[in-house]
Amino acid sequence: MKNSTLHAVGQPERITQNRDVQLFKDQLKYAYLGNWEERPGNSNIKELLLRTYLSDKKGYNEILISKALYELHKAANNLNDGLYSANKKVYDLLRYGIRAKAEAGENFETIELIDWKHPEKNDFAIAEAVTIQGYREKRPDIVMYFNGIALGVLELKRSTVSIGDGIRQNIVNQQKEFIQSFFSTIQ
Repeated sequence: MKNSTLHAVGQPERITQNRDVQLFKDQLKYAYLGNWEERPGNSNIKELLLRTYLSDKKGYNEILISKALYELHKAANNLNDGLYSANKKVYDLLRYGIRAKAEAGENFETIELIDWKHPEKNDFAIAEAVTIQGYREKRPDIVMYFNGIALGVLELKRSTVSIGDGIRQNIVNQQKEFIQSFFSTIQ
């Protein structure tokens, strides 16, 4: 084992977070949205990013984009049947798209929120320390956004903390008493 590896054991979580952010930016080429610890209004659907993707890269008109955003928000915010059910509905929209038509009498179109056939054409981004207001405020360490939709969360821990503690924290965050609604898009 290298001496630098031994030295890194037990280092603060911030060092791991910095290293992971650099990996996403430099090697995976994700856009860096910033540290959102103090940023108000953080959510799992960043409308401006999704609108930009749908109009600029996919060529959908504003009416179709608005209808797609409405359906996505409706699925993501409906927790009446629980998080699992909401997450399944969001998954269906992500995987199969949203069928809508711009005006009566026109044909339905499928609005693809993610380009599954050409993955490189999607917009990949990360934000760190994303403060989410729920029943109680929580702050996932790293959130991965795909075309403006939060699909992944990383909860980082120093190497001296058990992996079980990180898993427990992520499970607690998904409870109604915390930030359950944020996880409706997390895949």
